[in-house]
Amino acid sequence: MVDSDTVVPFVLAVPDEALEDLRDRLRRVRLPEAETVEGWAQGIPRSYVGELCRYWLEEHDWRRLEAELNDRGQWRTVIDGLGIHFLHVRSPRSDARPLLITHGWPGSVVEFLDILDELTDPPAGEPAFHVVAPSLPGFGFSDKPAGTGWGVERIADAWAELMARLGYERFLAQGGDWGAFITAALGVRHADRVAALHTTMPPVQPPSGFTEDDLSEFERAELAAVREVRVAERGYLVLQSTRPQTLGYGLADSPAGQLAWIVEKFQGWTDCDGHPENAVSRERLLDNAAIYWFGACGASSARLYWESLPPRDWSPVTVPSAVSVFPKEPFRSPRSWVEARFEDLRYWNVADRGGHFPSLEVPHLFVAELRAAFGHES
Repeated sequence: MVDSDTVVPFVLAVPDEALEDLRDRLRRVRLPEAETVEGWAQGIPRSYVGELCRYWLEEHDWRRLEAELNDRGQWRTVIDGLGIHFLHVRSPRSDARPLLITHGWPGSVVEFLDILDELTDPPAGEPAFHVVAPSLPGFGFSDKPAGTGWGVERIADAWAELMARLGYERFLAQGGDWGAFITAALGVRHADRVAALHTTMPPVQPPSGFTEDDLSEFERAELAAVREVRVAERGYLVLQSTRPQTLGYGLADSPAGQLAWIVEKFQGWTDCDGHPENAVSRERLLDNAAIYWFGACGASSARLYWESLPPRDWSPVTVPSAVSVFPKEPFRSPRSWVEARFEDLRYWNVADRGGHFPSLEVPHLFVAELRAAFGHES
C-alpha cells in the first residue's frame, strides 16, 4: 500500500451476509459449563454471557451504530503503509482547538461517541475542540499490520502525521490505557507539536531510589490495592503479550468468546459495584464488542501487547501535562511518580467516581476534567 496525503470519507456498511453470519453463530453458540463459585472469581459468569448473547441476537441494532458513526464523520488515510480509520468532528466555534483522543484495549472509538457534542459544541464560556479520534492499528476499521514494528512509538509518529494532514500543526492530546502510552510518546517525540496533554493513566515507573517510606499512608494503601488488582487481572496481559495469534483463533471464530473476553474487563476495571451495566449501558457494551467482531480484530488488537511490552522508552515528558485520577482506575500511580516523569504537571485532580473508561462511565465528569485541564492552555 502506497502512502499519500489523501484523506477520504469512510462509510461503514457491514454486508447483510456478515450480520446473518453473526446471528447464525449466536443461535448455535456453545457455552461451557457454569463456573463452580459465585460471582466473577473464575471469570465472567455463564448466565451473563448467555444473556448478552441473547440480547446481541435479538435486540442489539448494529445498523443504529453504523448510522451514528457515519453521521459523526468517518475518514481513512494511509500512513506509513497502513490504512488508518478515524473520526473527525469539527466544532462550529471559531476558537476551537484540535484535540487528538486515543483509545486503548478493549476499547474503540465507541468510547467517545457520548462526549463529542459536549466537546465540539459546548455552552458559551466553555472551551471547544475539533476532535480527532483514530482507531489504533489492528483495531476497529483501521488496517491490520502485516509485519512487525507497529508499537507505541510508531503509532505516535503516525498520529503526528495524521494531525498534520488534517491541518493541525499544533494540537492537544488525550489518552487512557494504550492511548496514555501513545499520548506520552507524542509528548516525548513531538513536543513541538503537542500544546498540552491529558491522561487518566499516566505511564510511569518508580523513581530512582524510591522507597515506600516516601509515600503518604493513603498512597501506600492505594499502591497496595493497585498491586492486588494487577495480580488478579494480569492473565489477559500475559496471553496477549506472548501468544496473541493463538488467542485470536477463538476470538475470530466465536462472538461469545470475543464478547466475554471484552466485557469481563468492563466489570473488573469500571466503577460498577460488581456489575458492568451499573457503569456502562448494555447497548454501549455490545456496540464496542461488535466493532471487534466485525473488524475481526481479536488477534491484531492483542498483538499491540506483543509489540509494546515491556515499554522501551521512559523519557521525561516536558510538555504541559494534566492528570485526572478516577478512583476505580486499576492502574493508578502515586503523584510523586507522575511528577518525576511528567516534568510540567500543571493539573492533577482526583475524581469522586469513575474507572478505566471514564468517557463511557461518567461522560459529563470526563468532559469537565478535559475542560479544566485544557481550558486555559494556549
